[in-house]
Amino acid sequence: MDKNRVYVFDTTLRDGEQVPGCQLTTVEKIEVAKELEFLGVDIIEAGFPISSPGDFQSVVEISKAVSEPVICALTRANTLDIDAAADALRFAKRKRIHTGIGASDMHIKYKFNSTREDILKRAVDAVKYARKFVDDVEFYAEDAGRADNEYLARMIEAVIAAGATVVNIPDTNGYCLPDQYGAKIKYLVDNVSNIDKAIISVHCHNDLGLATANTMAGVMNGARQVECTINGIGERAGNTSLEEVAMILKTHHAGLGLETNINSKRIYAISNLVSTMMRMPVQPNKAIVGRNAFAHSSGIHQDGVLKHRENYEILNPEDVGIATSSIILTARSGRHALKHHLERLDYKLDKINLDEVYQRFLIMADQKKEISDADLQQLMGDGDEKNYDDRAIKVTLLQVVCGDPLRPMATVKLRVNGDEKEASAAGNGPVNATINAIHEIIKDDIDLDEFSIQAMHGGSEDVSKVNMRVKYNGRSYYGFGYSTDIVSASVNAYVDALNKIY
Repeated sequence: MDKNRVYVFDTTLRDGEQVPGCQLTTVEKIEVAKELEFLGVDIIEAGFPISSPGDFQSVVEISKAVSEPVICALTRANTLDIDAAADALRFAKRKRIHTGIGASDMHIKYKFNSTREDILKRAVDAVKYARKFVDDVEFYAEDAGRADNEYLARMIEAVIAAGATVVNIPDTNGYCLPDQYGAKIKYLVDNVSNIDKAIISVHCHNDLGLATANTMAGVMNGARQVECTINGIGERAGNTSLEEVAMILKTHHAGLGLETNINSKRIYAISNLVSTMMRMPVQPNKAIVGRNAFAHSSGIHQDGVLKHRENYEILNPEDVGIATSSIILTARSGRHALKHHLERLDYKLDKINLDEVYQRFLIMADQKKEISDADLQQLMGDGDEKNYDDRAIKVTLLQVVCGDPLRPMATVKLRVNGDEKEASAAGNGPVNATINAIHEIIKDDIDLDEFSIQAMHGGSEDVSKVNMRVKYNGRSYYGFGYSTDIVSASVNAYVDALNKIY
C-alpha cells in the first residue's frame, strides 16, 4: 500500500440510506453507484444483503453495473449474514465482505449480554468464515470510540491474524474528541504487532459535530481508509462528509502529503443528485456544497473577493464543480459589489455617479433582505411597470391540473419579445410540468441547478419564496419568485432567471 494514499470508502447507499425517508429503489442506487464510480471512490458499500430482499438485489445489480470500485456488503458476525453477502457479491469484479461485532463494554454487556472473550472468539470466527468466500475482508469493531484501548488492540490483532485485510475503528456514536480518537488510532499503530498487514479505516458519526475532525485525526495518526457519505447523510446526525474530507486533503496536500483518487470537480453534481434522490435538502451553510459556501454578502468580504478571490476563499469553486462565487447584494454590501453587478447588467459606469446610486441602494436594501437584478433596474430608473412589461419574457397565463391519480399537466402562455406563445406539458409534479411547458416555448438548453422553497413566516396561507439557479452556456443565473401559490412562485422564479439570461 502507498502510505501517502488515502482510500475513500463510500457508504451513502448503506449507512446513508438508513435515514428515515431517504430509501432508494434499486434503479436509483445503480445511478448513484455509477456517479460514485465517476467521482473516483475506491470502495462502495452497496448494502446490507440479509436485511431485506430489496437490499440483497441492490447489491447484486450494483455489482453488475460498476466495475472499478470494490463492492462491499455489510454483515453481522454470523454465518447466515456472511452467506447472504457472499451470494449477493457473486457478480462483483472486486468484492469485499464487511463483518464485525461490538467492541465496547457497553455493547458487550447490554447489546450482546456476553463476555469479552466470547466476543473476541465470535469476531475471529466471522473473519475466518468470510475469508472462505473472498480475499478482501473488512472487520468493524463497533463502538470502538468507547472501547477500552487494550482490549480493542487484542481484538484487532486477532482478526488480522484470522485474515482481515482492513480493520474499521468506528466512532459509532460520535462520542470521541479529535485528540481522543487520534490517540486511539495511534495506540493501535503502536501496540498491534501485525497492524502493517491491514489498512486502518475510520468511520465517524456526527452526533457532536465532530465526524470530519475525528476522521482527519485518525488519518493524521495512521488510518488510510476513510468511510464517508455524500453530504454527510447517515444515521442520526449523519456520517463524515466525503466532500469535506476530500477537499481538506486536497487543500492541505502540501502539509499532509496525502492524496485520494477523488475527481473533485464532480463533487457538486453528485451532491445535488443525492440530495434530490433522497429528498434530503443540503443546508445552505453546509461546507463545500451548501448554497452559501461560495456566497458573499458582507461588503468587506465582497470587496476582498472581487479584488483577489483568495482573500476570502481558500477553495476555488470550480474545483468542486461550481461555476463561480456569488456576490449577494444586501444592506451590508459595499460600492465594489454594487459596481460589479451594475457592470454585469451593462450599465455604463463612466456615466453614473456611483456614490449617489449607492446611497439610494442602501435605502432600498434596508427595506429588502436581498436585492435582485429587477431591483437594480428599478434603482437605475429601468424598473417601472412599463419597462417590466417590456422584459424579454413575461407570464400571461398559467393553468395547472393535478391530483391523484391524474398526471400533472400545465399550460403556460408567455409573452416573448412581444409575441404571445403557448405550450402544454406533463410532468412528475405541477412545478415540473410547468417548467416542461416553458421549455416547449424556450428551446434553449437550460438546466435547473438548484430549487428551494421557503415560507416567509409560516402557515398554509403564507407567501412562499422560491429560489432557483439555472445553468446556461456554463454560467449560473439566479431567479426569485414570490406568491401564496407555490407553483406561481416557482414559475416567477424560473422566468426571472430566464430574463437574466436573455
